Amino acid sequence: MNQIKKYQQLNGAALAYLGDAVYEQAIRYYIITTGLTHPNQLHKAAVKFVGAKGQARIMKHWLHQDNFLTPEEITIYKRGRNHKANTKAKNASIQDYRQATGFEALLGWLYIGGQQDRLDELIQSSIKFIEGGE
Repeated sequence: MNQIKKYQQLNGAALAYLGDAVYEQAIRYYIITTGLTHPNQLHKAAVKFVGAKGQARIMKHWLHQDNFLTPEEITIYKRGRNHKANTKAKNASIQDYRQATGFEALLGWLYIGGQQDRLDELIQSSIKFIEGGE
């Protein structure tokens, strides 16, 4: 999978671009497994996970858990969060939007680095948190 040379040096926006797709696919798969089939139901169920507000909530939760994220993961999150974006959030504050970008950058970094077990762990943690189980 590590076809991209020097992926460690990718900027936060590039990592977030990939992380957004990885997370969206995982959440869509999860939602389908819950038995929902109608497009409107699927969309409503997905928004709480993939929207900036939900992702920012997840990230805040992870950051407040002692030693849940490694120092390197926090650095990657901050790279995504601090990247200057030329777009603005539609339905979220700029703070939530930036935290969500950091969240997505972290997931993109794990994916591109081939850290599938850790990526799966974080995705499962995010699902559990949003569903109210954590």
